[in-house]
Amino acid sequence: MPVPSADFKKAIKRLTEPEKEALLLRAVRRDAELYETFRFELLADVTLGQIQEETADRIHELFAVAVTGRLLNRSLVKAVRAGVQEAARARRITKNKQLEIDLLLYILRQCIDNYSGQFDSVWDGFYNATARLAARLPALILKSLHEDLWVEYQSELDDVLRELHSRKKSHNLKFELPRKFEIPA
Repeated sequence: MPVPSADFKKAIKRLTEPEKEALLLRAVRRDAELYETFRFELLADVTLGQIQEETADRIHELFAVAVTGRLLNRSLVKAVRAGVQEAARARRITKNKQLEIDLLLYILRQCIDNYSGQFDSVWDGFYNATARLAARLPALILKSLHEDLWVEYQSELDDVLRELHSRKKSHNLKFELPRKFEIPA
């Protein structure tokens, strides 16, 4: 992203209030993420919980649309990828890393609770995408969250990892899938 120059900042200060307002409204009409960010920061009635609920609804809709596809495995892989992007978008809007982790866990729950039958499919794509997300999540939790919060995620993440390791495909992965969420001492 470009860093505003000193001349640019001076030009912004010279603008009148109506010109600034028109410029800001034009910018948020062009960029949905910018609109969501300003909406979260400026409106008192838009809360973190509301952003989480809206994003979870969009993720749920991604998976609901995936079920209608002719190639279910490929559609589910796309839904996982798009869901991860939605979680990252929510983090960028709110600047809250715990929200992103909660949404990523929601994606894993969607995969396991609703589509675990596809793990045994001949095609590996959906299982691999889910396993990659599950393998990435422990490091993200340890890096992004305070150590007091690590324990809150341990049991749910252990359940997800146990479910993924119970499949035959876990032996053929080209990356290391942890057996359980190890919390450093």
